[in-house]
Amino acid sequence: MKKSTLFIMGAVAAMTAQAQAENLPDRQAQLPSSPKVEGQEYLIPRPLDTIPAGAFGDKVRKGYQLFVNTQQLRDKYVGNELNCVNCHMDAGREPNASPIWGAYFAYPAYRKKNDKVNSFEERIQGCFTYSMNGKAPKSGSPELVALSAYAYWLGVGGLMDQYGVKGEVPELADAELIKGGKREDFPIPEAIKQQLTVEQRANLPGRGYPSIPKPEQAYDPARGEQVYQAHCQACHGADGQGQAIAGVYALPPLWGPQSFNWGAGMHRVNTAAFFIHENMPLGKSMQLTTQQAWDVAAYINSHERPQDPRFKGKLEETQGKYHKHAGYYGKEVKGILLGKEAYPVFPKKQ
Repeated sequence: MKKSTLFIMGAVAAMTAQAQAENLPDRQAQLPSSPKVEGQEYLIPRPLDTIPAGAFGDKVRKGYQLFVNTQQLRDKYVGNELNCVNCHMDAGREPNASPIWGAYFAYPAYRKKNDKVNSFEERIQGCFTYSMNGKAPKSGSPELVALSAYAYWLGVGGLMDQYGVKGEVPELADAELIKGGKREDFPIPEAIKQQLTVEQRANLPGRGYPSIPKPEQAYDPARGEQVYQAHCQACHGADGQGQAIAGVYALPPLWGPQSFNWGAGMHRVNTAAFFIHENMPLGKSMQLTTQQAWDVAAYINSHERPQDPRFKGKLEETQGKYHKHAGYYGKEVKGILLGKEAYPVFPKKQ
């Protein structure tokens, strides 16, 4: 069979698989989360100034740079004013803030969002599509390799230190880096493999946002507005559009055209409440109550934002297929049907 024929068959198969994935129902399972445990010890990533010299270290450094300044990919893969670090604190290093090292060991894994096993790079591609309201880089792209290398170096380096394994983090080929660490054939020092199973590595303490109890009263955007005014608007603005200096956002928009879209996990009230309770206000000058966290999460997510990229023209169909969870897409708030006037997906920067 000629190579051209093989190429065409492969391309058709890929297009068919993509079309099937786009038409699958999104069951929107709740993100893995568990209550915070007092006195819990967490993985401690190596200091950034210990990233090694050489080609592998350059990939790790590039991944770090993209993580903290994702705006350098604006109009290429990013369509809003967010950076990865806005939802993954301390450059993706902080436990209980969905650290990137925790995610690395959790993939490959089945995701109900697209009904298939996702590699680590596919998980990142989803972040670009939804959280960044942008466009997913192609598989194996330098950006995905760099972000994978950064996550891998943080995670494996931290485990090596935790279990007394000396030396530099072993270098991996690009094709191995983008797979993720949740696999039996993942090349990891034997001393660590003997201490932790694949499942234990996939569920390291601090991996996600700690879950909090359901509020005593049903969460309410009206009460949440009062919480927002008292504790959030000083940083994110009365209009929720963040703060920019010379066009560069120091504090991110929480809704509106420059925030995450209706397909991002953070638009779910429970996910936002977990994140807020553990990580906000920035600097933890005070601790919100459980009720306040749920209420302010509801307030933030009851505003219009960019459209769900899976939208095919009918709001009720998108809601029924993809939004059977704690969110406001397709629901009326203050006389506004959210999603009907959603902002564009992957707009060019004005």
